[in-house]
Amino acid sequence: MALFCTRLDRFAQFVAYDASRQPIGMIEVALRNDYVNGTSSSTVAFLEGNYVIPAARGRGVARNLVTCAEQWAVLAGYSEFASDAQLENAASHAMHRALGFSETERVVYFRKPLHDNVT
Repeated sequence: MALFCTRLDRFAQFVAYDASRQPIGMIEVALRNDYVNGTSSSTVAFLEGNYVIPAARGRGVARNLVTCAEQWAVLAGYSEFASDAQLENAASHAMHRALGFSETERVVYFRKPLHDNVT
């Protein structure tokens, strides 16, 4: 979190408030210059986290937060906005599609610990 708050050239956070100034949603965005699945450029804006409280869902809060993040990325000179979601998270998939994201691929990651294989 310290990195997110001190590297304003690489990270951005936006918070949505209701009429009584209570926070109802947030979004975290990062610029990633490593390989990002499904993108064609190197440094892309990446949606790291997005949350809207249940009582405020379905009212455009996430859309407004994503618009803020997109504007931040465009002003910084970037042309792609990417994100990811767990394979089983159908609600997140639907939200991404509703916000204009297109699914690019599905990936399952694997790992193998090496400490047991060292002789």
